[in-house]
Amino acid sequence: MGINLFNVDHTWTLFLDRDGVINQRIFGGYVLCTESFVFEQGVLPAIKMASQRFGRIIVVTNQQCVALGLLSEPALAQIHQDMITEVSRCGGRIDAVYSAIDLKTASPNRRKPNSAMALEAKLKFPEIDFSKAVMVGDTDSDIRFGRELGMKTVLVESKEETQETPDLSVNSLLELMNKLCA
Repeated sequence: MGINLFNVDHTWTLFLDRDGVINQRIFGGYVLCTESFVFEQGVLPAIKMASQRFGRIIVVTNQQCVALGLLSEPALAQIHQDMITEVSRCGGRIDAVYSAIDLKTASPNRRKPNSAMALEAKLKFPEIDFSKAVMVGDTDSDIRFGRELGMKTVLVESKEETQETPDLSVNSLLELMNKLCA
C-alpha cells in the first residue's frame, strides 16, 4: 500500500515510537540521560513537516529501564521534556508522550503491543480516530500495536529483525514525511 493512499490531513494522528524512530536506539542498553538522547538524522525537520500535516502527534514508548531501577520516572520525564523542547525549537510539536515503564514480564502490562498508551491518548484527545492514525515504529511490537488498533503501520528499518508486515517500510521518519508530503 502506498503512503499516498493514506490521504492524511489534519484529522489524522501520528503515533511515534521513540527509540529507533525519534532518537538513536542503544541496542542492548537504554537512554538514561539527556546527553545520550541523540536525535536520528533528519527527525527534527520530519516532525516539523508532520506538525503541519497531522492534527495530533503522540509518542508511545516502552521504557522498562524505569522498572529495572536504571532510571527514575522524573529523569525519564526530563528526557522527554528536553525532547519536546528541542522539537518545538525546530518548529515542530509533540502533543503528548506516553511511557510504559513496566517490565516485559509484568502483568497487567501497558507495553506495546498492548493498546493502553493509545487508549490513554484517546481519553486525553477524544478526537483521535484510530482508523485515521499512523503508527511509526522499528519493532514488531510497534507494528502489532498499530495494526490491532486499526491504524496504518510504518516500519522504520534498522538492524532490528522483524517478522510483522507493515503497510509501508522506510529508512527514516524523514523519508516517510517526504513521501507523505510529495
